Formats: sequence, structure tokens, C-alpha cells
Amino acid sequence: MNIGDVAKRAGLPAKTIRYYEDIGLVKPPRDANGYRAFREQDVHKLAFLSRARALGFTIEDCRTLLTLYEDQTRASADVKTLAEAHLHKIEDKIAQLQSMRDTLSELVHACAGDNRPDCPILKDLAADTNA
Repeated sequence: MNIGDVAKRAGLPAKTIRYYEDIGLVKPPRDANGYRAFREQDVHKLAFLSRARALGFTIEDCRTLLTLYEDQTRASADVKTLAEAHLHKIEDKIAQLQSMRDTLSELVHACAGDNRPDCPILKDLAADTNA
């Protein structure tokens, strides 16, 4: 299979597939002419990576997940530990975003949004938080 076919089937751009090859996540064999010869297992692995990335796992997390996936003697606890750590990061990020939203919402509501130069949004941004 060529890279264009694989890209369609895995739902990834060819550039991403080349990048994954460059960093060793996939290693398709090469034909005699030097072209990549993707196998069904490569398509499966790329779809796996696509799904993991869509869930926000880092490249290194994906590398670990692939290793765990390919290890038939793995403990599911190892996979769960990695997923739980990622979930905690997502939850922390959500809390940060909610805090940002709440602060910005307060500032937007405090601003008259008229022709006067007084602006609580700019005052807050300019405030010295180290004092």
C-alpha cells in the first residue's frame, strides 16, 4: 500500500505518517525502488496512533501505549496508570480553563464597552500582581 492509501485509511495526513516514521513510531518496509510498502499492521498502528493523539496523548505516551499494546504479557494496570495520569492532566487543564473563563467573564461584564476610555479589562491586565 502506498502512503496516500494509508493516509486515507488511517485518517492521517501523509506528512504526519512520514513524521511518525522519522521518529520511529512506524517502520514500514521499503520496496526495491525505495518506496514505502505499508502493510495492514502499519495501517492499524497508524489508526491506533490517530485515536491516541485525538485523546490528547503525547507522542511519548503514544510510544509507551504502542509498546504496551504490542506486549502480550503487559499488565492492564500499566495501561490504566498511564491513562489515569493523562486524565488528571486533562482535568487540571479543564480547571485552569474554567478559571480563565470565569475571570474573563467577570472582566467582560465589568466593561461598559462604550466610547469612554475607562476599561476594567485593560486595568486588570496591567495590574502588578507582584505587589
